[in-house]
Amino acid sequence: MTATAPALDLTALVRELVGRSTVSGDAAAQRDVLGLLTEVVRGRAPHVQVTEGRDADHPWTLLRTPADPGRPVLLLACHVDTVPVPDAGAWQRDPFGADLEDGRVWGRGGSDMKAGVVAAAAALAAADPQTPVALLLTSDEETGSQGAAAAAEAVDGLPVGAVVVPEATGNQVVLGHKGALWLAVRTAGRAAHGSTPERGHNAVLDLVALLGRAGGALPLRTDPFLGTETWNPGVVSGGTVFNVVPDRAEVLVDMRTVGEGADLLAWWRAQPEVADVEVRVDLPPVGTPADDPWVASLPAAVRPVPATYFTDASVLVRVVGGAPIVVWGPGTPAVMHAVDEYVELAEVQQAAEAFGAVLTRWGG
Repeated sequence: MTATAPALDLTALVRELVGRSTVSGDAAAQRDVLGLLTEVVRGRAPHVQVTEGRDADHPWTLLRTPADPGRPVLLLACHVDTVPVPDAGAWQRDPFGADLEDGRVWGRGGSDMKAGVVAAAAALAAADPQTPVALLLTSDEETGSQGAAAAAEAVDGLPVGAVVVPEATGNQVVLGHKGALWLAVRTAGRAAHGSTPERGHNAVLDLVALLGRAGGALPLRTDPFLGTETWNPGVVSGGTVFNVVPDRAEVLVDMRTVGEGADLLAWWRAQPEVADVEVRVDLPPVGTPADDPWVASLPAAVRPVPATYFTDASVLVRVVGGAPIVVWGPGTPAVMHAVDEYVELAEVQQAAEAFGAVLTRWGG
């Protein structure tokens, strides 16, 4: 009789992952965690097949059971990167200390989304080898889902039947979220001495005028489920020193969209002050009908509102052939990206069990 591998230690793995800094852009650190997760899963499920991405800057790994390749696959999609910790001194605990206290693991990435990674890995490790399930592990989600984009071709080759993105939702099923259109909008002027500004043209003043007009003029749309589109000028820069008229200025604009971003992009490009617009991120919104039969079968409550953030689902929706997609995982949305981030271990356990039940039903 073949010995059964011990169940994955959820607490230990959450602490291990939270204790590792995997900030977006650090390819080496993220690749190390992808390797760790692969070892952990295959240590308990050696039959799992591994495909590793070749993108040096945006690594990814696809773990898949060797089930009949023609059967629809349930895809679990997780990212391993986190946002940075700009001021560790503002935290009550070490952001990478992974302290365990009162049933919580504290640290950067606890809720977003290393808890979801652990729950998904545990479900895959315990799944029947004949259940068609895959776990996609991506990098650099926080900066525009570049890892998922690098993995899109591999996912496109799978017969995906449904997708779970285990982001922090408090273990409620979320049916979608807005897309994202991130732009670098630039104005151009003419430099001159600061004592004779009339001889130049001030690019900063052009940018100020543009931003003052944008709030009331942008063609923002509204969707019955996703809500109204938003815009936020997140970073403004321009000029060099006090006594030079600035000949360039730039604003980085974050827009959350409910449809194609072409009209919004066209508005910025049409403004008289604008010299150039660079598209940094263009991700579509995601939405799955509440009456989808697979969604109705999930062992969790369906939240009546969308997620406030975007996920790798915005990339995957383009390559999964209309399969239903839900965002559903452990973690507290309010502490994502926040000081003193944490995750409740009870939620991780609940998620692992729920994902396991879904896989059992999928395989049956």
